[in-house]
Amino acid sequence: MAAGSARGGFVDGVRIDLRRLHDTWMELVFPRQREAHSVLGRWTPNTTSGRIGYRAWSAVGVLMVAILYPLALLGVVTRFYSRRIDTLIAGIGILGVVLVAAVVWGTLTIVAHFQLSWGGFLAVAAAGSVATVSAGIAAVCTRYGGRGLTIAVAYPAAMTAIFLPPIVAAFFSGVVGETIFPRSESLAEWLLDNVLYVGGLNEEIRDAFDLEGFAYVLMWLGISIPLGWLLGIVVSLAGVIRPGGSS
Repeated sequence: MAAGSARGGFVDGVRIDLRRLHDTWMELVFPRQREAHSVLGRWTPNTTSGRIGYRAWSAVGVLMVAILYPLALLGVVTRFYSRRIDTLIAGIGILGVVLVAAVVWGTLTIVAHFQLSWGGFLAVAAAGSVATVSAGIAAVCTRYGGRGLTIAVAYPAAMTAIFLPPIVAAFFSGVVGETIFPRSESLAEWLLDNVLYVGGLNEEIRDAFDLEGFAYVLMWLGISIPLGWLLGIVVSLAGVIRPGGSS
């Protein structure tokens, strides 16, 4: 009975989430969809053309909800952990965050000095420095910035602060590096040819950098920024389906 009740509660929760997301989609074009008027109720069109447009927009909304709902669930999980990080920042302060990042990535850099090549050591040291600065930027924007600044700056900076040094270290470590380096080069070529080709930017990047050492730091720093934006957006999307902040 308890398992059936839990299953029913999960299904009901998903149904409520989907309804909220679809109502939000409908309200982009039509009024009073998420919250019905106490007297007039939910808005519905009263003309034939209006009803056709309403149903067509609703049908498109079903497809959009199917695409967005998994991202919204990712946002719920991300929001849960981001709030834990916010609590940590409040507890140790911005300076404390920077010091923790400096100690952690400084330790990784020392290990890299004894375990990796000279080029690998320099790349990890550069990544650790960038990550430490990024940790401070993320902490400042999280504590004092609004939603827009948090999405635009704090999330990309946090992604950089957490993931950049270990990713760079992995590049230069044995089997992992042998596997990732060729794929990184393929990814870099794809990005240059398909994303950064506007205005000849790809050729300028090719002339300025060889994909080795610190260039890997720059490459994955560039990738972490749009990933951070994506996380910030899905956290905002989570606020649509779970406005109370419950996970």
